[in-house]
Amino acid sequence: MVDFAFLDSGTGGIPYLQRLLEKKPDASCIYVGDTANFPYGEKTHEQIVKCVLEIAKKIIEKFNPKVFIVACNTMSVNALDVLREVFPATQFVGTVPAIKLASSVSKKRKIGLLATQSTVDNPYNVDLKNHFASDCELVLRADPDLISFIEHESFTATKEESIKAVMPAINFFYENGCDTIILGCTHFLNLAELFQEAADNVSGGTLKIVDSREGVTNRALSIFDSLNQNAADSKSEHEQKKSRLYVTGLSKVKDQNEYDVICNRYHLEWGGII
Repeated sequence: MVDFAFLDSGTGGIPYLQRLLEKKPDASCIYVGDTANFPYGEKTHEQIVKCVLEIAKKIIEKFNPKVFIVACNTMSVNALDVLREVFPATQFVGTVPAIKLASSVSKKRKIGLLATQSTVDNPYNVDLKNHFASDCELVLRADPDLISFIEHESFTATKEESIKAVMPAINFFYENGCDTIILGCTHFLNLAELFQEAADNVSGGTLKIVDSREGVTNRALSIFDSLNQNAADSKSEHEQKKSRLYVTGLSKVKDQNEYDVICNRYHLEWGGII
C-alpha cells in the first residue's frame, strides 16, 4: 500500500506530486503516466473512459493507494464519476479547470481557458462557469501542439525554446482581452512560471496565470488525514517504498532521457513500465 497514487496521460501531473511532497515530505507516492495512450485530448469520451479504467485497475491492484489523484483535467472531466462508481472503495480526487479561482482574480471578467480539445469541448466547463463565474466571459483555446512539446521536449529544452512554445497561447488570450488564464491541462503546470513570465512581458503584469495545484493538494491531504493514519504507520511505509515514477510505454526513444531528468529533478525512483 502507498499513501498517494497520481495518474496522468504523461508528465503533466508531476507538479501535483511535487506540491504534495512539499507539504507532506514523508508521504509514499507513485506516479503513473499513461504514455502508451498519450495524447488523451484528441480521444472520444468513450475512449478516455476505457483507457482510464484499465490503467486505474492496474494501479489499484498493484499499489492499493489510500488516496488516488487523477492528475489530469481530461481524465477527470470524462471519467471521474465512472471511476468512483467502478471502484467505490478507493478515495479519488480529480482535477478540473480552476474557474472558481480565476473568477476571484479577474477584474475585467474575461477569463481564458487553455486546455486539451476534449476538456475545451466538455460541457462540465459550462457548469463550472455558471456556478462560479456567471458574470465572466470564458475564452477557450485547445493547444495539442504545446501539450506534445511539454511531454516530449520541455524537460530538456532551453528556456528560450519553452517560452517560444507558450507565446502563441499567451498572445491569443491577451489579444482577446483576457486578464486571467487558467492552465486547464496539467501538462502546462510544468511551465507555469514561464507562462507567468511570458504573460508579464506581453501585458506589463496585468495578465495573471492560475491553476488548481493548491486546491487539489489540499483536498488530497484532507482525505488522507481523515483516514486516521498515525504518523508511525506513515513513516514506516515511507521507509519501505520511496516515491516512484512509472509509465505505460515509451513512444519515443529519447523519452527515457526525459524521465531520467524528471526523476533526478524531483528525487523520484524510476519504476519502469507498469
